[in-house]
Amino acid sequence: MASTDLLPARQMVSDAFPGFAVSVLVAATAQFLSEHYGAPAMLLALLLGLALNFLAEEGTRTAPGVALTARTVLRLGVALLGARISVDMLAGLGGAAIALVIAGVVLTILFGLIAARFVNRDWRFALLTGGSVAICGASAAMAIAAVLPRHERSERDLAFTVLSVTVLSTVAMVLYPMLSGLFGFTPRDSGVFLGGTIHDVAQVVGAGFSIGPETGETATLVKLIRVSMLAPVVLAFPASSGTGPLDLTGGPALLALCLGFLVLAALNSLGVIPAVVADWAGVLSRWALLIAIAAVGIKTSLAKMLDVGGAAIGLIVAETVFLGVLVVAGLHLLG
Repeated sequence: MASTDLLPARQMVSDAFPGFAVSVLVAATAQFLSEHYGAPAMLLALLLGLALNFLAEEGTRTAPGVALTARTVLRLGVALLGARISVDMLAGLGGAAIALVIAGVVLTILFGLIAARFVNRDWRFALLTGGSVAICGASAAMAIAAVLPRHERSERDLAFTVLSVTVLSTVAMVLYPMLSGLFGFTPRDSGVFLGGTIHDVAQVVGAGFSIGPETGETATLVKLIRVSMLAPVVLAFPASSGTGPLDLTGGPALLALCLGFLVLAALNSLGVIPAVVADWAGVLSRWALLIAIAAVGIKTSLAKMLDVGGAAIGLIVAETVFLGVLVVAGLHLLG
């Protein structure tokens, strides 16, 4: 009887393996190219995946595994981000700076929700782009996409958002350190500026340490505070969007993702998770997200993604500019 019960599970693993293996291969290739040529691994994984869209066509052996990887591995990667968060991070930064970072997250998302109405985009697209800009770039985009009600343009919108925030984050990594010097920021304020405005963690680290160790450490801390806003955001906004609660397929995913994130963050705050385990969780999280975005790229048609239009590009750029101006103004007001 037990052997009979295992048959569906074995069949599911057998069906999923080809697509999962292809996603892993694309992610590994992207990481290799990133290490040798300096381009962001997330961006490379997405672009390589887009080139392999034929592997997600209905009837191919890889299609079921690609679809499963884009959902399940994504949720694992987001949950593991919690192991990098702890209450101790907040102690050395100060209440005013923390309030500025939190205000930047909340107000940028609200700005996106309002601005989206002027470019004829619905609340789901606004939350996807605004949340990715406000919190942690591609990782936030994938987390939010995993729990939003699905529609016929879900994969296209996610691929567009990941591509856009990765490109904008890379531009910011080069430009923002120069702006920091232009504004006359101290090393600490430069860290708050870079960590509070650049989308992706890797680019924050690169920009911060290009100025100096103090700036790099502060920028990383501020960025992780933004990452910690991921759980409350994905819990609060879908239910308060005016369209009712999440659908039945999104609800369990939301619960598992947020509980995993919060439990790991709480354990890390209590010192239960050793530093080496937290570091390995961060590495595993990054690989899971890289594999998931490779699968998302494979699932997405480039031609359909380009249909998103100039208004959508304008929206995500406007959200980026809004967040930057808000943090700079806040730092000047705080002295």
